[in-house]
Amino acid sequence: MGGNGGSGTNAEKRPNELLGSWFVRSGWSKGELARQVNRRARQLGANHISTDTSRVRRWLDGENPREPIPRILSELFSERFGCVVAVEDLGLRVAHQAPSVSGVDLPWTGPQTVAQISEFSRSDLMLARRGFLGNSLSLAAGPALIEPMQRWLVPTLPAPRTEPEPSAARRGGRLSKPELDLLESTTVMFRQWDAQCGGGLRRKAVVGQLHEVTDLLQEPQPEATTRRLFKVAAELAELAGWMSYDIGLQPTAQKYFVLALHAAKEAGDKPLGSYILSSMSRQMIHLGRPDDALELIHLAQYGSRDCASPRTQAMLYAMEARAYANMGQPGKCKRAVRMAEDTFADAEEWDDPDPDWIHFFNEAELHGENSHSYRDLAYVAGRSPTYASLAEPVMRRAVELFAADTDHQRSYALNLIGMATVHLLQREPEQGADLAQQAMTVARKVRSERLNTRIRKTVDTAVRDFGDLAEVIELTDQLAVHLPETAEAV
Repeated sequence: MGGNGGSGTNAEKRPNELLGSWFVRSGWSKGELARQVNRRARQLGANHISTDTSRVRRWLDGENPREPIPRILSELFSERFGCVVAVEDLGLRVAHQAPSVSGVDLPWTGPQTVAQISEFSRSDLMLARRGFLGNSLSLAAGPALIEPMQRWLVPTLPAPRTEPEPSAARRGGRLSKPELDLLESTTVMFRQWDAQCGGGLRRKAVVGQLHEVTDLLQEPQPEATTRRLFKVAAELAELAGWMSYDIGLQPTAQKYFVLALHAAKEAGDKPLGSYILSSMSRQMIHLGRPDDALELIHLAQYGSRDCASPRTQAMLYAMEARAYANMGQPGKCKRAVRMAEDTFADAEEWDDPDPDWIHFFNEAELHGENSHSYRDLAYVAGRSPTYASLAEPVMRRAVELFAADTDHQRSYALNLIGMATVHLLQREPEQGADLAQQAMTVARKVRSERLNTRIRKTVDTAVRDFGDLAEVIELTDQLAVHLPETAEAV
């Protein structure tokens, strides 16, 4: 019986009206929901889950499924509706969560940061094979997320230096400069792989490398070496979070982002901290929490205003514009877009080299973010043709630039599908279907559930609005062949 996800109780049940309401609004059939639960469970290593239509019916009738089913349902409905749908919102009970595992309000101290990263990365590596790491995690939002992150701005006094006993394997030895350089160059390589191949291909390797770095941080090192190691840990944790976000592991992604911010604070790297906060902001936009996204971006801007490069500041303005767009504030959105463009122009006169983590934010990415802001405004404003027309030339330029960039295939596909949505907004379904086909071709080469979900949602929109059109019918057939719902992320 372990594979059916049932509650195992015989108590009298009453229909779960909350779950029923979300289910009806989703438009899914019981079979569709069962298939999606099974697919997500396989993606996350919970291979014992085997749900069917009769099991879904029992949930609707009031049965409370065992973990990890409530978490999976929360993620599926959150993605479907573009907002955080908590387990409690579905009328389901959630298992008790240990604060040390699930919370984001963590102590801002070096040793505890190392211990938290080590514990979480080890659990990720081990439980991803045997079970479901996400069953002990929940997404934080609102004040529960923002208030702990505000402590990033609070200066901390250096703790008394107490060096731990070195391990037997490295007793008497410390990291050399070539070894540190190699660690940093390996992080750059992982980042390149993510941009080229998507988050699903090398996530475990990044998590493994992160765990190794925490081992090094528990050995005695000179202070300068320790700070460099914390910087490497912050970059790897951010990348692990980004890859988790890319394949749909939202609570896991948030946990890594939080740990990355703690490591960046220990490294004394404020621009890196602002970059991590921008990744958290992007996730909140994806989850339909633009207010939280804006708070995170403002934290990033305030904390790095005196040290971030123009390129980094331009990226933060672009993300600020995305948040304002999703909040339905066109005036503030347009102002942030202009600030992003003007600040990016200043990057040409910046003498100091930018860190590798911000190199992705080039002219193509600038146009892509700003065009998506206008596109989001169009949706928030009820499919406004005015904002769609603002998005079209900027998005077209982004697509042109990414087409010539073989190192960022996922971004190319995301902008192709973005351009497709703009054409659908402009009532030009033939062009939209053609661009969606192109995006699908690129998506087959990368491992990104985020990209696949965007394509599926765009095809759903095309079917809803132009379902009788031959090009749309063909697009639907191609989607079923090339990006079936049963595709698994790694």
